[in-house]
Amino acid sequence: MACPTIEELRDRRLSAMSADERAEFDEALAVARLALEVGEKVRDAREAAGLTQRDLAARMSTSQAAVARLEAGRTSATLTTLQRVAAALDMTITINLAQPH
Repeated sequence: MACPTIEELRDRRLSAMSADERAEFDEALAVARLALEVGEKVRDAREAAGLTQRDLAARMSTSQAAVARLEAGRTSATLTTLQRVAAALDMTITINLAQPH
């Protein structure tokens, strides 16, 4: 008997969820994806500026660990935090609202 794949395990778990549980799961997943996307954009901008996490942190008056958490998507950035990142990188923030894929 073969072990189930991760995809099979995921599908089993999702199919066992109630509609409310699935909606909650989908919302949490969307938040996590956005945090990862924002973190990736911050990292790309920092690297393009030739800065280390420590350099960016100093410019933002925060810790290197806070920048690392932001870039890893382990925290949801507030608009204030994004404004501090943009100012530290001499950039502006652009917000784009779009229809889901």
